Amino acid sequence: MPNPWTGIGNPYTREEVKERLRTTLDANKAIIGAGAGTGISAKFIEKGGADFIIVYNSGRFRMSGHGSTAGMMAYGDANAVAMEIGEFEVLPVVEEIPVICGVHGSDPRRRMWHFLGQVKDMGFSGVNNFPTHSIIDGHFRNVLEETGMPFQKEVEMINLASKMDLFSVVYVAKPDEAVQMADVGADAIIAHVGTTVGGSIGVTDATASMDDAIERTQRIVDAVKKSNPDTIFLAHGGPINTPDDVRYALDHVDGLHGFVGASSLERMGVEESLTNLTKEFKSLTI
Repeated sequence: MPNPWTGIGNPYTREEVKERLRTTLDANKAIIGAGAGTGISAKFIEKGGADFIIVYNSGRFRMSGHGSTAGMMAYGDANAVAMEIGEFEVLPVVEEIPVICGVHGSDPRRRMWHFLGQVKDMGFSGVNNFPTHSIIDGHFRNVLEETGMPFQKEVEMINLASKMDLFSVVYVAKPDEAVQMADVGADAIIAHVGTTVGGSIGVTDATASMDDAIERTQRIVDAVKKSNPDTIFLAHGGPINTPDDVRYALDHVDGLHGFVGASSLERMGVEESLTNLTKEFKSLTI
């Protein structure tokens, strides 16, 4: 699907995005989505062959040298940041692949139908629910649920997006959350198994083991496949970080179709390559 408007992004309909992903699967290739917090990241992620790009506020923190979890905190307007990155950095340089907007669905200041209209008009082809309350647990999660900012607001946002012909790829941490999302039309489910390990600002102890990540992902896939067998299933986070890790997950989770990487693609690539390149320059002598 060549883009006749090269240089301004390429909005697709919901069905067109799904068809692109089905073509990838028909070729026996894994679907790879990638987070991009800067235009340079987006440009070269596309050149690397990613199937779609997600723009969310955590990308700004990640590419500023901070942990991605900063995107979950009150350090800025998550929805405004995602739109700003999309409008001024990512959409102007992506030539052909779909770009997805991370939407904070429980933001009480947004009329969500109105905001999703802005997302669509901007040129995004779909939405993702980030920041997401699905990865918050314990007492704080209970407080959010009881004070008007529940996960259900994210479900309602995806329901609206589906009616507005926006593709949706959603984060969930539990099988019941996955079923809720699938029931309102989510096109792709991402099993979020924790903050990505590794690198300079990745977690070490606060993550699941690979066996646990595989088991949790399988339970999410199984819960949705019963009623929505055409759903696309992707993995994200925790110990699933490198291409070898993703290969292992694809081999051990029945029904898994691919992977979404943010830190594991964008941050890791920059950290390693810049460090090594600088070392090469510094090895020069006079």
